[in-house]
Amino acid sequence: MRVTIDRSQLAHALATVTRAIESRNPVPILGNVLLAVEDGSLRLTGTDMDIEITTSVPVIDAADGAATVPGKMLADIAKRATGDITLDLDGRLNVAFGRSRYKLDTLPAEDFPFFASGAFDTTLQLDLAALVAPCVHCIATEQTRYYLTGVYLHTADGRLVAVATDGHRLMRNKGGESDLAYGVILPRKLIGLLPKGEVTLDLSETMVRVTSGATTITSKLVDGTFPDYVRVIPQANPNLLTVDRLAFMKAVERVAAVADDKSRAVKFTIGDVVGLALADKASDEVEGSFEGKPLEIGFNARYVSEMLGALDEPNVRIALNDASSPAVVTGDGDWTGVLMPMRV
Repeated sequence: MRVTIDRSQLAHALATVTRAIESRNPVPILGNVLLAVEDGSLRLTGTDMDIEITTSVPVIDAADGAATVPGKMLADIAKRATGDITLDLDGRLNVAFGRSRYKLDTLPAEDFPFFASGAFDTTLQLDLAALVAPCVHCIATEQTRYYLTGVYLHTADGRLVAVATDGHRLMRNKGGESDLAYGVILPRKLIGLLPKGEVTLDLSETMVRVTSGATTITSKLVDGTFPDYVRVIPQANPNLLTVDRLAFMKAVERVAAVADDKSRAVKFTIGDVVGLALADKASDEVEGSFEGKPLEIGFNARYVSEMLGALDEPNVRIALNDASSPAVVTGDGDWTGVLMPMRV
């Protein structure tokens, strides 16, 4: 294998595929990137056995062949290189540019693990990153509830819907038309790797493949059943607060600045003026428009701030019932948020 390639293209490709590689690997080859030269291009692949990222870049001069090399190490070299880079396999991988020379240890390409994706039965074209973005902050981090550690993608009323919840908060975002006949749970790591803009999404009941240009991300799905989330969304909360999203978020963050892990509950006194108080440590106010019966309710300050920060609208509407019932957050978009109350 021998190839000469533009430095910036190689650096970008390595930065892409090494995102699949975990920093600590008990299996050495999982820290490597597969380099394969064929048909006038260089194909690079990285994997952690749950997610695989593959991309291709054109080359200037090439002789076919394949090898695996430490991914992060080669990425660091490419990032610092100047001019075109030559990769030459001779037992070890010789890397050359300008007056710089490196020799990297390799492992056999035939030992590099691939996982079979099987057949995909559904293909969608959409901006997947934009659909799931409002939901990401609600993904559970506790592995004991593994079925909540991703974004649930399914069809409802003919539209593609993304949902995430950790049991304390929930976000649902509706997309375009969909014929997906089953629900899937996209894992957190995949969500963090999604490219911006429209992609091709291929799905089966066990695997997902996302394609954008020359890059393909293939991942296992979360193996679990997402709970019936619809029943936890109140349908008739009578008290409605409309408030400037950014002003409200900043007020919550100001009050939460003195919070610690044991005192994240902020008391909200709801009316045309919304009062915020964290025990006897901090208080603030923000103007709003309120219809209904004034009430006091407690919420986790971080949950409120993260939900408001995930949105991109000037105003939000918060529908409430009483101090012990969930609040429903909506706006002009096709999303719905739910916040569970806390005792204060």
